[in-house]
Amino acid sequence: MEEIKGSLSKPAAVIACIGMTLFYVATLYAPTLILRLPPPHSFNNFMTRRFICAAVSSVAFVIICALLLPIRSGDASYLFGVYGIRSDHIWQAVLLPLFLTSLMYAGSLVLLASKWMEHRNQDRRPLLCCIKTTLLRFPSQMSSVASDVLFWRNLVVSSILNSNFNEQAPLTEELVFRASHLNHMAEIYSRHNYSLREASMVVGLQLGYTVVFGSYASFLFIRTGNLACPLVAHVFCNYMGLPVLFVQRKGLVSVAFVAGTLSFAWLLFPLTRPDLYNERTNSCRCWQGYCLWN
Repeated sequence: MEEIKGSLSKPAAVIACIGMTLFYVATLYAPTLILRLPPPHSFNNFMTRRFICAAVSSVAFVIICALLLPIRSGDASYLFGVYGIRSDHIWQAVLLPLFLTSLMYAGSLVLLASKWMEHRNQDRRPLLCCIKTTLLRFPSQMSSVASDVLFWRNLVVSSILNSNFNEQAPLTEELVFRASHLNHMAEIYSRHNYSLREASMVVGLQLGYTVVFGSYASFLFIRTGNLACPLVAHVFCNYMGLPVLFVQRKGLVSVAFVAGTLSFAWLLFPLTRPDLYNERTNSCRCWQGYCLWN
């Protein structure tokens, strides 16, 4: 594989990031503000329109990045590798980041387990009967989830304002774009009858959380060179919501959160070692070169 020479200058990288941010947000509002299309008559139509806008932006950004980055090969596997789209080491890329991210949710998982146990005690059915019922319901539940537009919004496709502020789009954000979320200020202020102070607090908390998670997701991609790593972590975080730190009369939840956080800090670098996700080679496909062994 041909070694990449040259690099993208920092000013060019900053300008490109700002330009893509503005273009992404503008594309989301383009149907009504630019194309002057009538408002969608249903929520599903609104979401479909947003999905199309996000897809257009994402395709455009993939092409723009391919032109900006110092890529010197047109081979398909090489180009996919630049974006971290790879089939090798897939189990490591899925399981290790999932386990690492779940450590930050140790308190949440303990809380879910305690609620399940409480429900189990109230149900008073044999454990095997509960497991059988759950397995029988699983196909229909998956079918219902797959046909739910909210599932595709929150866990797959596009970054859209919703009541659960920490949900952003794994696919579009991890592939080419990470939203700034500041555009939500006007929507919260005007459509949800929030005061300017309340809207600022909501967006500020949202922005703070997404900056922290964005840094973590970018760290995963740089360390591993595999898009599946931040994608899996993003989907899991969207599903779980904010980590649970404290629950009244359930001290074990706080203990679990602290233990999980310490374990996360201890295992962060060992579980993201580049050699776990790449062959020990000097021709790594990561364009930024962080996975090279020389």
